[in-house]
Amino acid sequence: MTPFERLVKSNTKENLWIYILSMLQKESHYAWDLHSLIEKEYGFKPGNITPYRVLYRLEEQGFVKSGHEDRRVVYKITEMGKKELEKVKEYYSEIIKKI
Repeated sequence: MTPFERLVKSNTKENLWIYILSMLQKESHYAWDLHSLIEKEYGFKPGNITPYRVLYRLEEQGFVKSGHEDRRVVYKITEMGKKELEKVKEYYSEIIKKI
């Protein structure tokens, strides 16, 4: 694996939470939607189960909350999640400036 390929992997699949929070900041989603939306919007395909695992962890930590809509679970970003996403944006901006 090349250094660039490692960078892409660590900034996509290994940090899926960033993309999930970003999608939820735009609007709430069902968990099963996120897999295809991430592929369409960001150009990489997360594992089939991985978005669910990440969502559960994000909810446990207070970054997202779930609710029921039409007997299905829908996820929304919390204020804490929005703040965490802002930290990510600032972090990447600083890295870009330094590079």
